[in-house]
Amino acid sequence: MDTQASTESPVDCTVDYLELLVEVGRQAGLDAVGVAGAEPFTGVRSELERRRNAGLHGGMQFTYRNPERSTTPARILPGARSLVVGALRTAAPRLSEVAPGRLRIAAYARHDYYATLREALGRVAGRLEADGWQARVVADDNALVDRAAAVRAGIGWYGKNANVLIPGRGSWFVLGSVVTDAPLPEGQPMGDGCGSCQRCLDSCPTGAIVAPGVVDARRCLAWLVQAPGAIPVEFRESIGGRLYGCDDCQEVCPVGRSERDGEDFGAPAADRDAFEILSASDEELLEHFGAWYIADRDPRYLRRNALVAMANSAPTGDGQAAALIGHYLSDPDPLLRAHAVWAAARVGRSDLLGEACDEPDPTVREEIERVVGRGS
Repeated sequence: MDTQASTESPVDCTVDYLELLVEVGRQAGLDAVGVAGAEPFTGVRSELERRRNAGLHGGMQFTYRNPERSTTPARILPGARSLVVGALRTAAPRLSEVAPGRLRIAAYARHDYYATLREALGRVAGRLEADGWQARVVADDNALVDRAAAVRAGIGWYGKNANVLIPGRGSWFVLGSVVTDAPLPEGQPMGDGCGSCQRCLDSCPTGAIVAPGVVDARRCLAWLVQAPGAIPVEFRESIGGRLYGCDDCQEVCPVGRSERDGEDFGAPAADRDAFEILSASDEELLEHFGAWYIADRDPRYLRRNALVAMANSAPTGDGQAAALIGHYLSDPDPLLRAHAVWAAARVGRSDLLGEACDEPDPTVREEIERVVGRGS
């Protein structure tokens, strides 16, 4: 929010005023609201730098790009004193499996929840500005470590799956903050609520949760389907039917079981037709999925994901899947040709492949040779 304050003397930041702001947030649709101090997150910065140096970021830029910036609220608003942190509930899926030919979408990506979150936080920021304070909304960008802000505000605690867990609701939320110069009463951090449970560690399809609260992005399916380049061969089968995101570590969490068993809040369907994705134009894909993080804003990565997910989930002898894979075996894009080679082998149609020596791109030749070499 960039509007000027409408009063010369800001209102006093009493507990009553804080309750008013919380009510503004709840009326705007936020499910949880808390306040944290705006001091730098020095411990979080050190941990981000440690993980980045260890390569655990896997090329992910979000908050890793500039840890000093993302852990210093005053870089967002000079003179910042408080963070009003909001959590907005997302859909909570009931099942991990989808029908053959359908591709799974993670809960938070089924609707543009961040647009709704920003609008709700904007209402809180607007009230602060109307009362003489400065305020800036930040959500889903590199500007602030939202999870750390939520934990400091006492909204929840760090789960072993590295998500913030809210008592009784789990991690079926998106998070954002209003950075303000108002000295608001601060919340108290919660204690750990995970105890000895480690279902998320045990259930991660690729073992990406390498320690409680520590995720190796190089193995995390939620990142691999967003990352540029080829999906590593060793993780393609683990992608399963996923088009975008992964909810496994949230689905097994007992803290969020009541949310998962409840209503789906009228959210869009959790899956999409593979043939729809692979037959759509660039413009159509960006129109439908433009709110997602797509590497380089290039729809080729959605097609890459769809080829792998379709091959993993297509019924045996699916002629339509084989026809689509055959089409992509001659696609001008070598990235898509390479994934189509793998997909052909995955559905038992290596007969669709030509000779490796006839393929001009070395990465595609390597895929063909790998398939031929294992006798697929």
